[in-house]
Amino acid sequence: MAFDIARTRAAYPALTEGFTHFDGAGGTQTAAGVIDAVTDVMRTAVGNRSAAFEPGRRSLEVVAAARQAVADLLGAEPDGVVLGPSATALTYTLARTLGAGWRPGDEVVVSRLDHDANVRPWVQAAEAAGATVRWAEFDRHTGELPTGQYADLVGERTRLVAVTAGSNAIGTVPDVPAIAKIAHSVGALVCVDGVHSVPHGPTDLASLGADVLVTSAYKWSGPHLAAMVADPARWAALRPAKLVPSSDAVPDRFEYGTPSFALLAGVTAAVDHLAGLDPDAVGDRRARLRAGLAAAQAHEEALLDRLLAGLAARPAITVYGSPARRCPTVSFRVAGMSPVATQQALGEAGFCLSSGDYYAYEYFQTLGLRDSGGAVRASIYHYNTVDEVDRLLAELDAVADRTGTMAR
Repeated sequence: MAFDIARTRAAYPALTEGFTHFDGAGGTQTAAGVIDAVTDVMRTAVGNRSAAFEPGRRSLEVVAAARQAVADLLGAEPDGVVLGPSATALTYTLARTLGAGWRPGDEVVVSRLDHDANVRPWVQAAEAAGATVRWAEFDRHTGELPTGQYADLVGERTRLVAVTAGSNAIGTVPDVPAIAKIAHSVGALVCVDGVHSVPHGPTDLASLGADVLVTSAYKWSGPHLAAMVADPARWAALRPAKLVPSSDAVPDRFEYGTPSFALLAGVTAAVDHLAGLDPDAVGDRRARLRAGLAAAQAHEEALLDRLLAGLAARPAITVYGSPARRCPTVSFRVAGMSPVATQQALGEAGFCLSSGDYYAYEYFQTLGLRDSGGAVRASIYHYNTVDEVDRLLAELDAVADRTGTMAR
């Protein structure tokens, strides 16, 4: 059946304000069920985690439910779900922990296509250990991340390969399973940044070949929290720096301080929201998640095709990258305008888009675009519509007309 866009949009209270959101890559709007779940916890007696009294037991249940929800979303085990404030913070925790065991001569492979949160923590940990950083390069024209180069980059001293499952700048979806196979052939770990990919289709930790996968709930209709998942046995082998009295259990030992129980309830609600995107889906939550996200993915891909065709028909607009597989994300420039000026002009008309480098530092630095403002990013989410795509293209024409640039 067709994706029910009216039903989907009705679940997002913020959409009633009338703004047009093409900024999901920077953070989606929040589903109503998430807002309710967060509010319910804040109105309820909740204590710090304890089995001795009911409010303490409630917080234990909230944490356990969030772990199970994320595990269902990613095809992981709940005891392998580490929760934290952001993908960046969690990756730094892991980088410091792994880096403590690296030695001079060890090697780490990172990619210039990645968000800096899956680059700089590894580079800095390698520098602290005296290890060598090796760089995977993207194709400057297509934006692809060629898999073949990893056979040369990965060797017997490779300890970790960090790679994105979806570029937050231009949407490229690398062949992560093939890259992981090369890394695993020498015993290296694979850390996958799933922040931009997880919102846009079904995700399976094992199928990706990821030893560690990171995701952020606020990119998939939830609150500002993140998760880092792995096999529980992987976490058991690692000893992060921690406070002496804090729990030494897995995965708790990787989580610092008292968590936000209200926001964790929101994480569970966000996963439940995604599981309900296809109202005809049946089975357990994992099955319904796969069905709902697959339906949303088909909807988003149709919108992406329409947007790309419209941008290509406008000579004054330069689109960066043309990967064969991509998340619904496009970076572009309008001739004669800085990216921030384009963003501001669109913003005055009620369109929400990003400009700059969006932390894809190495990508824009490699193209020589970062110092001149990066690009403008339009990112599609499942609450976007055909009409919104068409209105964005029309507004780009209007912006070009006002600046004396021929858009078409």
